[in-house]
Amino acid sequence: MATTKMMGILNVTPDSFSDGGAYNSVEQARAHAEKLISEGADIIDIGGVSTRPGYTEVSLKEELERVIPVVEALNDLDVQLSVDTFRSEVAEEVLKRGATMINDQWAGLYDPEIFNVVAKYNAEIVLMHNGDGHRDIPVMEELLLRLLKQANQAEIAGIPEKNIWLDPGIGFAKSREEERIVMSRLDELVATGYRVLLATSRKRLVNDLLGGEMSVDERDEGTAATTAFGIEKGVHAVRVHNVLMNKRVAKTIDALKEIDNHG
Repeated sequence: MATTKMMGILNVTPDSFSDGGAYNSVEQARAHAEKLISEGADIIDIGGVSTRPGYTEVSLKEELERVIPVVEALNDLDVQLSVDTFRSEVAEEVLKRGATMINDQWAGLYDPEIFNVVAKYNAEIVLMHNGDGHRDIPVMEELLLRLLKQANQAEIAGIPEKNIWLDPGIGFAKSREEERIVMSRLDELVATGYRVLLATSRKRLVNDLLGGEMSVDERDEGTAATTAFGIEKGVHAVRVHNVLMNKRVAKTIDALKEIDNHG
C-alpha cells in the first residue's frame, strides 16, 4: 500500500512564525526530533533560516552554526534528515554529516551550485516554487514552467528523477486566491511524474480557509484537512508541525484509497 510520508518540521531559529525559539538549542532540538519520530515522522526537516513574512536573512556563518550541530546530534536516529537551505555551502556541510535531503525554497535559482552538491552525495532535493509575486501568466502555468525547468537543470547536474521532489510553495509569492487555485490543481503537479511535497502547515491559507483570526497553533485541524485534500490529489508527502494528527489523517486516507482501488 502506498503510504504518504510525514516530514516533521524542526526549526532551529529564534524567529520562525510558529515555533521560533522553541528548539534552538541542540538538546531541545534532539528532544523534539525524538517526539516527531514517535508520532510517525519519516523525515525531519531542519531549518536554520526563518521564512516567516518579514524575516531577516541570516549570514552563511550563522546558518551553519545553527544547523550543523543539530544534524550531528540527530544523525544516529532512525529517520531521514532533511535541511531547509538554499545555499550550496550549507548543503555540502550537512550532507557530509549525514543529511540525505535538501529542501530548497528557491529551487536552485538562488544558488545553482546546490544541484552539483546534491548530485555529488546522491541525495534528494525538494524544489519549491517561489518568486517575487509578479507574473505575466497565470499562477499554475508559471509554477509548472518554473519547477519543470529547475527539475531539468537538476537532472542535467546529475540528480536522478527519483531524487527530485516538487513543492508548490503554498505561503510564498502568491495571493490567497492564487493558493486556492494551486491547491485545486495539485493533481497537475503530480502528473509531471515527480514526487510532490505539500507544505501548508499552519500557514495563512489555512487561516483563511478557517475564516480568519486563528492563531498559528489553532490551525492544526485545518492543516489536517489540507493534508487529506492533498493526498486525494496524489501528493506523496506533507510537511507539518503536528505530525501525530496528520499521520492519523494520512493513514486513514491511504487505507481508504487502498480499499477503493481494490474494491
